[in-house]
Amino acid sequence: MEPGVVLHASYALLALAVLALGGCANAPPRSPDDLCAIFREYPDWYEDARDMESRWGTPMHVAMAIIKQESSYQHDARPPRYYALGFIPWGRVSSAYGYAQALDSAWGDFQRATDEGGSRTRFADSLSFIGWYTDATQRQLGVSKWDAFNQYLAYHEGRGGFSRGTHRRKPWLVQVARKVDRQARSYGGQLQGCRAELENDRGWWPF
Repeated sequence: MEPGVVLHASYALLALAVLALGGCANAPPRSPDDLCAIFREYPDWYEDARDMESRWGTPMHVAMAIIKQESSYQHDARPPRYYALGFIPWGRVSSAYGYAQALDSAWGDFQRATDEGGSRTRFADSLSFIGWYTDATQRQLGVSKWDAFNQYLAYHEGRGGFSRGTHRRKPWLVQVARKVDRQARSYGGQLQGCRAELENDRGWWPF
């Protein structure tokens, strides 16, 4: 085989590998405001949410509302960049990454506490991270796992910041937390109407 043919074949294989890796990530759901539609579109996400709820006790509609706010269900979401002199890319605002926008330090704490490897771009791992974090917030600060408003404030500010009341100096953040709370309540109401259907459909899910 001629060298040029080998080279072209190598490029083709590399392109196929990149496409295969890209195909592993789910696109954001088509109806992000409808939890039932999300779980119908991605039944494996319902399984992940079920596992998280069973393990950590955090209601799935609360965890899903946090993910929606943090990443809009984009697996590789990142915060905006800093720009030196207004136009030179110079790092990012924070190390937040993935579905849950977990910081490097918090993700490391999660890995050490649970002895799980995981990836911030994997939905099940990100959902488990939120369950772990909200569970610790309840244990340490007494914030109910059903309280999406205060759980989100503690999630965003960190438990230390929440305890110091840093959110009180950020009216915009309080508004975001209210938005998360409204979304969680909406998701919760929707879930009441379709959970029996989702449970019945589990018997047909082969994975």
